[in-house]
Amino acid sequence: MLSLGDSSGGFALPASFNLAAHVLSRAEPLGDKIALQILRPAGAERWSYTRLAAAVRGVATGLLDEGMEPGDRVLLRLGNGVEFPLAFLGAIAAGIIPVVCSSQLTQPEIERIAASIKPGLAIAGEGVTRPSGLRTIDARALARMEALPSSGFAMADPNRPAYIIYTSGTSGVPRAVLHAHRAILARKMMFQGWYGLTDGDRILHAGAMNWTYTLGTGLMDPWTAGATALVPAAGVMLDQIPLLLKRFDATIFAAAPGVYRQILKSGATLSLPRLRHGLSAGEKLPETTRTAWLAATGTPIHEAFGMSECSTFLSGSPDRPAPEGSLGYPQAGRSIAILDDAGNPVARGTEGTIAIHRSDPGLFLTYADAPDEASSRFQGDWFLTGDRAVMGGDGAVTYLGRADDMMNAGGFRVAPSEVEAVMARVPGLDACAAIEARIKADATVIALVHSGTAAEADLAAAAESGLARYKQPRLYIHRDTLPRTSTGKINRRALREEWEASH
Repeated sequence: MLSLGDSSGGFALPASFNLAAHVLSRAEPLGDKIALQILRPAGAERWSYTRLAAAVRGVATGLLDEGMEPGDRVLLRLGNGVEFPLAFLGAIAAGIIPVVCSSQLTQPEIERIAASIKPGLAIAGEGVTRPSGLRTIDARALARMEALPSSGFAMADPNRPAYIIYTSGTSGVPRAVLHAHRAILARKMMFQGWYGLTDGDRILHAGAMNWTYTLGTGLMDPWTAGATALVPAAGVMLDQIPLLLKRFDATIFAAAPGVYRQILKSGATLSLPRLRHGLSAGEKLPETTRTAWLAATGTPIHEAFGMSECSTFLSGSPDRPAPEGSLGYPQAGRSIAILDDAGNPVARGTEGTIAIHRSDPGLFLTYADAPDEASSRFQGDWFLTGDRAVMGGDGAVTYLGRADDMMNAGGFRVAPSEVEAVMARVPGLDACAAIEARIKADATVIALVHSGTAAEADLAAAAESGLARYKQPRLYIHRDTLPRTSTGKINRRALREEWEASH
């Protein structure tokens, strides 16, 4: 039996479509039902479905009034407030392409993105870096747009570009992942294939709104299903999350494994009477974390695997929990395979590369800033993820790791070469390599192994000024020399193995 995932055998797309219209399609009948609550321990900011939909349509009108046209790009520099979904969906409603990237990016990082993607406008919140020389409107202007009359939804081909979200590409340079309007239709496969989501759920996501995981699982999917999205406000600490889960009657909790670990540090039993289960994605969930959460709350965690280019497509669910040690199963309707080096599906039980067929509706269009790199990721009709795995006889997939040197920092993929390029400017540095180093059974950090006379303080200062916080090394390891391959390249794998052997 070949290692092919479940497939619907085709996916019918509507002739005319708009992602934002789809997400808000239940707003009118739901009316005053709460769509969004932005949570603080002292209370919450509430948005009904009626108010949310009207505000999105108003922002769409406001962006068109600003001179933006369908197909133009708007760069979002926003934090964890309602401004983010209003700007994101408002732009898409008008046929404008929002560009999403981390609010933590430094000035040099955001300047590079703006120069590459060439947006016509930026929307920026207070204290968030913004590119120089680009026309920018303050996030507070969105509040004035909310009351504008609706210009309607721009309906057209579902395969046309809808939004861009940044991730690290195989070249080591952050890439602009361009998604089509149809991508939202693929997310429905997660409702039962991962979430167990109903319109009666209240789902709390602990991540930043500008992260793919939060944007989909924490906002768009609950609204598509008619559920309530709960998002902690900026400044809420992780140790306050259990209080918010209980106080606001969360039925589903979504977070990266690191958030679960932090919450569990106290060792206390958590009383969460309304919680049915947790969701985890972004990095591999350690079994120790899963077991500890079950003991502390009495609820399971269902894990999913995916990437910015296709959201999640492998998962366990309440209806079909993943076998221990596995990622779970291909979601119904997905076109997934495990391929050998020649691009052929391997026999079940045989290691290979996880691949997604180009017919999958959730698969991205291209890298907007590097279409040739996007093309190189395909082998025939299969998009190669670069992740190694084995599919069992029952279809469950067990993850074996990356086929390259990509690192995982709290759920964000980070390319070593991006970190190394910033460090290369530090005087006295002879050579360096960024690696993912395991510091506990259930936790890893980015480490910089370096040679030369550069001081650790200078390296740390360079990281702070040139890299977003989540990309900055947490460990600095000095070596007289760094191992190299037969072709003269620094051997990161050997450094990882050396670290693992000594720790």
